[in-house]
Order: sequence, then C-alpha cells, then structure tokens
Amino acid sequence: MSERNYHIITATANPGLVNDATRLIDKEWPEFMLHDPVADLLADCYKKLPDYQFILIEGDSNEPLALGNSIPLDWQSDFDDLPDDGWDWALSKGIADFASGRQQRIQCALQIVVFGDNRGKGLSSLMVRAMKRIGAERNLNGLIAPVRPSKKCDYPLTPIDNYIKWTNEKGGPFDPWLRVHHNLGAKIIKPCHNAMRIPGTVAEWSDWTKMRFPESGRYVIPGALVPIEIDIEADTGLYIEPNVWMHHPKE
Repeated sequence: MSERNYHIITATANPGLVNDATRLIDKEWPEFMLHDPVADLLADCYKKLPDYQFILIEGDSNEPLALGNSIPLDWQSDFDDLPDDGWDWALSKGIADFASGRQQRIQCALQIVVFGDNRGKGLSSLMVRAMKRIGAERNLNGLIAPVRPSKKCDYPLTPIDNYIKWTNEKGGPFDPWLRVHHNLGAKIIKPCHNAMRIPGTVAEWSDWTKMRFPESGRYVIPGALVPIEIDIEADTGLYIEPNVWMHHPKE
C-alpha cells in the first residue's frame, strides 16, 4: 500500500485534532479495557509528550483513520529483563521518567487503534512504521512494544507462553498483531503476563460485560485474553491481561 495519500499528524502539530480523535477509542475496545487505573496517565502523554502521540489521515481530510500512542523510556538493560507488568509499567515509567528529566533512550509503543471500517486495509503496518520513524528522528534505541495479541481472545484458555509459539503456514506468528510487528522486523522477546491489571466490583464487572456472576470462580468473557477471577465474598473481580514484549531494533 502506498503511503503517499496518508499523512501523520502529531499532537504537537495539531493538538486539537489529535485530542478529538481520542473520543473514538472507546468504541474500539471492550468496555472493561477502559477501566485500567494506570490508563488515566495516558492523558498526560498528550500534554507532556505530544511528539509521540499521532493520528493518520488520508489526503486533505481531517478525519482520523487511526491513532497511535508511544512513550520514551530511560531503559538500557537487557530486553530479557523487561518487566512482567508490561503496559502498566511502561506508561507509569514513561511519565515518571519525564517528570524526573531522565534521559530518553528507547521508544515504547502503548497502543495503535485503527478506527471502524478502516481495519483490514493495511493501516496497522503504516502506523507501526510511522511510530518507528518518530523514535528514529529522535535517535532513540529502537522500539519496544507490549503487544496485545489480537486473536488471543479466541483462545482464552491457552497459556500465552504456548500461544506465542503458534505459527501460520508461512512460519510467521499465528497472531495477526504479532505478525504485523514481525513482518516489520520485530522479534518476540517474551510474554509479559501481568501487562494490565483491571480490578472492579462484581457489579461493575456485570455492567462492563453484560454477564452475571452467580458464584466465585474463573469466567471467560468476550474480548478478554484470559479468564477473569470473581470473588463473591470479597465483592471483587480481577482481570490480569498478558501481552507480548517485542523489539524493533534501531535502523
């Protein structure tokens, strides 16, 4: 797909347009995914690190087709040492690094969202390439990503350690999102088993999922990569999402 008709606009260049696009995100995620407490820090990225937040538009239109968020980190240890609490850690650390004035060493992807009917047109690859260019222009040491494997929700009982070993007929990753990164030069490092922690009351989980939870136990819910844990006596539900650390080397 040609990139000539597509344009990347950062929150630095047009903060209003990019911020308006964030209103479309809620429609693209399962409701429970909007309730990770750490995700509240994402709003700070648009204010403090606007160069790393961007949208994709086509031609002269101001209509956003996709949105991307990333964050620079002060990280220079081995990639095998990346934490198990991937996404939550990356967002928290990035904001803390900025506040402390620590050196920006590597870029970390936070999310890429392709809106509505624009999915299936190859825009995800354009967005990853755009994200990598943003880091390269700032001489960062490549891109790391706690990738949310998009088809894992179809296999919620399969351990993530097994799932990442599945391949397609060409020998690439079975999962479409892992495959997008793989095809653009990224390597799988390891799972991050506790990438996101989403707590809630039983009533909140019933509201988020439109399901009832009559007793304590593990439940498979639509859109989740693994089952959630419900404790009726404690009136709690907890979802701990696994993601997959991947690394795009500096080009």
